[in-house]
Amino acid sequence: MLNSEESVLAVIDVQGKLVHVVEDSSLILANIQRLIMGAQALNIPIIVTNQVPNKLGTTAPEITELLPAAEPISRTSFSCLREVQFMVRLNELARKQIVLCGLEAHICLYQSALDLLEAGYEVYYVVDAVSARAAVNKQTAITRVKAAGAKLTTVEMLLFEMLRDARHPAFKAVSKIIK
Repeated sequence: MLNSEESVLAVIDVQGKLVHVVEDSSLILANIQRLIMGAQALNIPIIVTNQVPNKLGTTAPEITELLPAAEPISRTSFSCLREVQFMVRLNELARKQIVLCGLEAHICLYQSALDLLEAGYEVYYVVDAVSARAAVNKQTAITRVKAAGAKLTTVEMLLFEMLRDARHPAFKAVSKIIK
């Protein structure tokens, strides 16, 4: 099971030119925001990335307002693990459970998930906080990451799995986020 002491949240490529053209964009963006707020309530480190920001834009304002101190890691590689800064950050955190959310499910999240699995990480793919421009691409990515060994989860499932008990100090904060 997920453990807040062992987890890192990777918010991948929730950028200006992508965020409003993916399937269910409003719902996905709201779920990513809930996931970020839940991670903050549980003191889970968050890494933000941008894929070629000069072409796809910077992180969406709805995300940057929740993470004003975040310095997104820019990259050209589709997999986050192929970016040195990302690997340095992961190594500094020394955590083995990586929670993935963002865009696009079948490109950057998919390739990152496979590379993370190969590197020995536990990967949690948050199916209601990932999207793609076409539903078939998202569904195919989910099928393939599951077959590769990633664990599928949802925002609500993940947050309550980390809480484990209604007596957890962050229970009320997380409950308000989920509404």
